[in-house]
Amino acid sequence: MDFDDYCLQKAAPPGSSTYYALRQAPAARQPLIAALFALRCEFEETAREPRDPTVGRTRYAWWQKELAALAAGTPSHPVTRALAAHLGDVNAEYPVLEALLAGFGMDLEQARYLDFPNLQRYMGGVGGAFASLLARVTAREPADAARWAVPLGNALMLAQLVQEVGNDARHGRIYIPIDELQRYNVTAADLINRRYGDEFTALMTFQTVRSREAVHAALDAMPAAERRTQRTLRAQAALSLAQLDEIEREGFRVLHQQIALTPIRKLWIAWRAARRA
Repeated sequence: MDFDDYCLQKAAPPGSSTYYALRQAPAARQPLIAALFALRCEFEETAREPRDPTVGRTRYAWWQKELAALAAGTPSHPVTRALAAHLGDVNAEYPVLEALLAGFGMDLEQARYLDFPNLQRYMGGVGGAFASLLARVTAREPADAARWAVPLGNALMLAQLVQEVGNDARHGRIYIPIDELQRYNVTAADLINRRYGDEFTALMTFQTVRSREAVHAALDAMPAAERRTQRTLRAQAALSLAQLDEIEREGFRVLHQQIALTPIRKLWIAWRAARRA
């Protein structure tokens, strides 16, 4: 298996949302975008999958060294080899790659957030930094991309946290800020033990509305000249909004299951979003 095939299988298996969002990008840029998605998957697995924090920190340290090797031109991992082949000026993107890794590194240090400003710091690394990487590789004005891509990445991450609240809780991670849980009289134990109720519904309504508004605001802020260049990010946004709508229709029953869109629906949503003016 070559490194491009590895990246596709890692980040964008057929039927996944990433698969359909990736397919909206220019064909020449798809290998690079797939490599960026795959790198994000590797970082996420490094930080979230190991039950032993020591294992996670060891893997994190390895990725720090591997990013340095990428910058030096000596990568060894299939994903970093793909980035070396497709990214162009690796050193120009190195600080953002480090920020992305550091964002997921926060998962090794904490599993709860006191308030929304603290959660925003996390989202800025795992969401905003990643979206700015994606945006720059196809943008007309790459130097300006972070201005509008970071808010969109943060919004997409906020929507993902809504979608994954049950799965995250089962793995001991609760990204809904503590003060918001208290405001709606929902406890961490309620999430972990899959307890539904009026309080949980009110909490999730608030989370969903905030996420939806953040995605729409970020899309509105995208420059008109960049809309055609950002088909992957726009497809991601449309898929996230559709997912939020589906979760709401299902009464926020996300603690015991993951509510998913069908592949055919994903295909249609991504295709249509990427081609809207």
